[in-house]
Amino acid sequence: MKPALCLALAGLAVLAAPAGAADDADPGRALYEARCGGCHALAADRVGPRHAGVIGRKAGSIAGFAYSPALARSQIVWTEESLERWLRDPEALVPGQRMNFRLGDAEERRRIVEYLSRNR
Repeated sequence: MKPALCLALAGLAVLAAPAGAADDADPGRALYEARCGGCHALAADRVGPRHAGVIGRKAGSIAGFAYSPALARSQIVWTEESLERWLRDPEALVPGQRMNFRLGDAEERRRIVEYLSRNR
């Protein structure tokens, strides 16, 4: 087989590997990156605020981040339970908030919340 063809086939094999295969040891991390990573990161603010240390933090409290007035006024302190409710339906928890995302799968919510609780 020609070297270029071998290289191309090897590349396809890597691309064909199951999504998150490198994260099999931490499915919460893979889910976080897939579901939340487009807007959030652990250590940096993006479209959404950073998540490292979110457990125990008051909602809407990172200085300099432009939260919705509704979230900034809320009295929520993030716990595993409140994060699960938030991910299920942010608007039901805090009417007028700006996060336009819901995570309907309970198992995915559980794994993401567990991941966040390990990244305090």
